[in-house]
Amino acid sequence: MRDLPDDDTWIHERRRAIGDRVRAERLRQNLTQDAVWLAAGLSRWTYQRVERGEEWKSSTLLRIAWVLDVPLATLVE
Repeated sequence: MRDLPDDDTWIHERRRAIGDRVRAERLRQNLTQDAVWLAAGLSRWTYQRVERGEEWKSSTLLRIAWVLDVPLATLVE
């Protein structure tokens, strides 16, 4: 078992990496942000927060993974 780092910067870095993978997959599929957030039943604001690496719910990532037709693990690895 590992001890947590002294600060939470690692959390922001991990969220940012997930947001980057979401964006990369969306662009790989030649989709717009609007197409994804509408299909996922999210607000534009919520979807943009994901791509920026800000806080989100696990259900939000599950919806995005479903719409992009990729395993959730692909986005969070």
